[in-house]
Amino acid sequence: MKKIIHRAADRGIQDHGWLKAAHSFSFANYFDPAKTHFGLLRVLNDDIIAPGMGFGTHGHDNMEIVTIPLKGALAHKDSLGSIGNITAGEVQIMSAGKGIQHSEFNGSSTQPVNLLQIWVFPKERNIQPRYDQMKYDINSNQNTFLTLVSPKAAPGVMWINQDAFFSIGKFDAGREANYTIQNPGNGAYVFMIEGSAKIDGALLLKRDAIGVYDTESFEIEIMENSQVLIIEVPMQ
Repeated sequence: MKKIIHRAADRGIQDHGWLKAAHSFSFANYFDPAKTHFGLLRVLNDDIIAPGMGFGTHGHDNMEIVTIPLKGALAHKDSLGSIGNITAGEVQIMSAGKGIQHSEFNGSSTQPVNLLQIWVFPKERNIQPRYDQMKYDINSNQNTFLTLVSPKAAPGVMWINQDAFFSIGKFDAGREANYTIQNPGNGAYVFMIEGSAKIDGALLLKRDAIGVYDTESFEIEIMENSQVLIIEVPMQ
């Protein structure tokens, strides 16, 4: 098994006042030639948006965009006619395809919103743009991973235009979790949303990440109560 570790403190930190962003990979004004992507995972932004603030209408194309709110609510509007709020406990997918315009704002006038925005290179280019969102109950699967996104839709799972899988789970201290690569040859980017864990001897703290590849499975030793996100993607 090969691995690469990304520490939370080494992320690209941007403070725009209304937006505080931590970039795991090169993005906007932050550039690190050693951190441009992990396989086909291109972006993992950990954003905190001030009350009533957000991103005005802007465009994307040929990117799979997954948004996971951790706290608060995000108001979304796009050129497909989708309008609504995305809250913690929901996940949103946009297949930008041949082009989509959208805006995102903090839906609260008093509370900040914290979200993860993740970009994955698509499998097929210039498809029809697509929007979807789904509720999930992470507490119903304590100490196991819950698959949120896969290449094929299934009950409780949304599909993405790539051979990629997103899985999330809450784990109690002292437990061990095994993750098996679902598409042979893929790698897995493990992001510690909360807590701490060890993978292949490496200790990961809150917001640390490790990318593992050239393996069929790996063990996660949970050191304290934790919430873990795994983004499994093709490596090329």
